[in-house]
Order: sequence, then C-alpha cells, then structure tokens
Amino acid sequence: MPMKSMSNREVFASIIGAFFATLCASFFSNSILEADNMPMILASTGASAMLIFGIPHSPVSQPWPLVGGHLISAFIGISAYSLIPNPILASSVAIGVAMLLMHSTGCMHPPGGATVVTAVIGGANVHELGYYFIIIPVFFNAIILLSIAMAVATFREKNPFVID
Repeated sequence: MPMKSMSNREVFASIIGAFFATLCASFFSNSILEADNMPMILASTGASAMLIFGIPHSPVSQPWPLVGGHLISAFIGISAYSLIPNPILASSVAIGVAMLLMHSTGCMHPPGGATVVTAVIGGANVHELGYYFIIIPVFFNAIILLSIAMAVATFREKNPFVID
C-alpha cells in the first residue's frame, strides 16, 4: 500500500507543527526535570514528531499508538532496568516485550523502541525518576505532540490562506 502523499499545505503545516511540538516538549522536560541528559530523554519524542507530522496518515502515527506505545515502552523499560542487572540484556529483553505488548494492544509505535532503551540506559536522571518516568516526561511529551498534531491537522484541512 503506497504512502499517502501530502500536499504543499500539509507539508508546510507539518514542518511548523513538528518544530513547535518538539520545542514545547523540550521546554517542558527541561523546565520540570532540569535534566543534564536532555537529548537522551527526548530522542523518542523527536522520532515520534517525525512520524506524526511527517506521515500523519500512517497507522503508527495515530493517537493510540503514539500514547500507548510510549507508555507501554516506558513501563517495560523501567521494569527491565529494575529486574535485570545487565543493561544490554535488559534493553534486549525490554525491546522484545514492548514490541509484543504494542502488537497485542494495537499500539505499535516504533519510537517506543527509543523510549524503552532510554528507560534502561538513560542514566541517573532517568533512573532516579523510576516509574515517574512514565508520566514525566513520556506521557506529557506524547500529549504535547498529540495536541499540536491535532491542531495542525485542523489547520491543514481548513486554512484558506495557505496555497498549494
């Protein structure tokens, strides 16, 4: 099945949306967490932004996969870190379990792979959060991206001032 092409209006709105979404998520995470390891925490957020704004019609770019995929991945990653002392083994097990759960719940979102690995190898800033990592930054970043993506979708469809 070919990927649905985007009009010039959709591409422009998506680029602007991705910029503002990642800016807001980065600002939020930095303000709340004051994390020294910001790029590691936001790697999956950037990957999600590329998907939901770059190919918004894809099944992996829909609201449930975006939010559910990240939440499942964060939970599995934190759990694996807590239960398996070897980070390489913990990351590998976590990837497989997260993939299985995303498939079984219908929320496959590939950037969840970065979330699950970040939960395992993200360092002291992530590990100190424990299961709070699921809420801050993962859940809030997903909601920020989703909110801006929904606004962009409305703009892409209805703004008469953008010419294709």
